[in-house]
Order: sequence, then C-alpha cells, then structure tokens
Amino acid sequence: MSGARLTGVIVLAAAASLAMGACAAKTNTASPGTNNTGVNLPVVSEVPVPADAVLPAGDGKATCSGVTIAYAGAQTGPNAQLGINILNGVQLAVNQHNANNPNCQVTLKKFDTEGDPTKATGIVTQVTNEADIIGVVGLPFSGESKATGQIFQQASLAHITPSATNPDLTKNGWTTFFRALGNDSVQGPAVAKFLTEKLKVNKVCVIQDDSDYGIGLGTAATQALGDKASGCQDKVTTNQRDFSATVSKITAAKPDAVFYAGYYAEAAPLDQQLSAAGYTGPFVGPDGVKDDKFIQQAGSASSNAMFSCPCVPGELVPSFASAYQQMAGQAPGTYSLESYDAATVLLRGIDTGVKARPEMLDYVKNYNANGLSNHMQWEPSGELKSSTVYSYKVQDGKIVYIGTIS
Repeated sequence: MSGARLTGVIVLAAAASLAMGACAAKTNTASPGTNNTGVNLPVVSEVPVPADAVLPAGDGKATCSGVTIAYAGAQTGPNAQLGINILNGVQLAVNQHNANNPNCQVTLKKFDTEGDPTKATGIVTQVTNEADIIGVVGLPFSGESKATGQIFQQASLAHITPSATNPDLTKNGWTTFFRALGNDSVQGPAVAKFLTEKLKVNKVCVIQDDSDYGIGLGTAATQALGDKASGCQDKVTTNQRDFSATVSKITAAKPDAVFYAGYYAEAAPLDQQLSAAGYTGPFVGPDGVKDDKFIQQAGSASSNAMFSCPCVPGELVPSFASAYQQMAGQAPGTYSLESYDAATVLLRGIDTGVKARPEMLDYVKNYNANGLSNHMQWEPSGELKSSTVYSYKVQDGKIVYIGTIS
C-alpha cells in the first residue's frame, strides 16, 4: 500500500473530471461475453455518478490543526484484501483533502484488527483512548463490528463502516454506528432476484459460513428464495479448507446454482473442489467473495463465479480509478469507493469546524449529500435511507460489472 501524497494539480483535475463525467455519465453495454456457465449477461462499461457528488478536496479554504481520523480494520489476515481496499480509499480521500487544503492537514491513523473479533476489541479500545481521533472509518467485517460497537458507543466516537452488512448491527441501540451501504436484509432478497430472474434457476444450494456476516446473509437469502432453496443447505466454518462433505451434498442435490454466504478465503477452495467434482453451474457469492483474491486462489474454477454487492464499481468512475491506481498501484477494489465517501463525510465535518467527537457525531447524524457511491444520509438507526445492490461476474479472469439488481 502506498501512502504517496497526490499533488494539488492532480486533485483539482480529478475533481473537475468527476464533475464533467457525472454530467455525461451513462450506462453502456460492451460485448456480451459469457463465463463457463454459458449464462449470457452483458457487461456494463460505465456507471452514472451524481454531478453534485461531494469530494474530499473541498474548496481549499479549510483551517484546522491537531485533528485525526482513523481506519480500523484488517490490513493482514485471511481476508485482508477487503480491508486494504477500504484503507486505500480512505488514504486517497485524506491525500486529496490535504493536498488542496494547506491550512488543514488531517492525520490518518491506521489500526490493524486482522478482521478478528477477539483482536478487534483491544484495537478499538486503543483507538478510543487516543483523544485526537474524532472519527473512524471501519470496521470492515460484521463480526468485529458486533464485538466493538459498544466500545465506540461508550466513547461517543462516530464510525462509518463501508462494508459490514449484518442487519442486526443497527438493532443494538448504538448511536455512533453508521453503515455506508445496504445491509443483508436488502442484499438477501436481491440475491434471490438475481438467481431467479437473471439466471432463471429453480433450485439453489445455499451454503453459509459461521461468521455473523455469513449467517445473516445466508438466512436472508434462504428466506427470500423460499422453496427454491429447500432441501439443499449446508454450513461451513471459518478457516475450513476441506469441503468434501459439502461438495457431496451439493453434487447429490444437482442444483441449478450455488450461493455461498461468506468470504473469499473459504469460497475459493469450495469453488475449486466443486469444479473438480464436476459441478458446472453458477457459483454466486456476495460482497465478501467479490475480490481478485478469490480469482487468484480459486484459479480456473472461478470462471463460473458471479457476485452480488451493495457496492459501486469504483473502477468505472474514471477519475477516481485513475487517482486510486496512481496512489495504490492497483485498481480500486470492493468497498474502495464506499470508504472514500465515508472518509469524505468525516473530512467535510472537519472543514466546517468540527474539532471534537460530540460535534462529529452530530455532524454525521445530520449529513445529507451525494457521494460517488450512495446518497449519504442516515436513519436514526445508522442505516442509509436508500441503497442499491449491483451484480458482477468473472469473465476472462477478471471481475466485470453487469448492472444493478435492485
């Protein structure tokens, strides 16, 4: 990960390009293409972005001193790339803000939870004990978010997750938790719609891992699928690598598709083992699987994969993608754009004069503006007032965008 600072010229050019691109943005279709399932779903080459999307560079007139925001989440661990995607988005936002606001240099502190709920509690306690931190982007995963939400609450420290989607996270009475994308109560029915309306399947095997994320999403998808998921469900565990029992259940059931609710570290070997056993149908995963690491780890078996995600394809927002590539040395990934927008909310709060945690919390609660990924406005529970779910597939060894689901 590179923390290289962008120049002011690049920042202003990127902002101008985003604004012009938003006015002309349209959704095009490229070559139809298929993956090895034979399902023909056209690739979409552009996404519209709001012309009035708020960008982190601001107007360049901000003044501040001694203020810090933080990223807390995985930088290492089995699903680290999802956290790195988020950290890079936050870093880009801070770089662009600081390059354009010489009198307001915001510090970004980074804390590695490894995506582990047991480790995250100590890390978040450390975050809340650092008085200069007035806002946080994170945590990426639902399990660690569940384990640490009360710690943030006790410290009155606003934190915006760009990726933790378990619906129950906003049912704990926390007033400091905000979600920058749709939850699994939105994604579960969207997955069912994608499977039944786009892929035209009649029988789906739903496999879920034992994480809070996998359990919540697996339950939501199973309920939405109804009879189409009956008689073919199984559970696996985090760090599992031998899926022979699950593969036997799936091949015996002869489903039209498999939906896996979990993360790429387990999804990749499961897809490999299914392919080796002769399964040729679609392997559909959610946002926790949608990452290039899944393709790298699953190899050629990944060519049957498709994904749902309440995340916008940042690689199709040209100026964002270009600036991100220059800074990080890689293309934007899952949640990169959402984390960029989350950081922007905190940075704009600082630009308005926010200096302390209570002020930042109040600012986020009352925020109401477009980002590049979503309209950033929250219900009292911390849920976005509106969100969209998108679909993707693997084609020619790459994850490509194939349009909105809902």
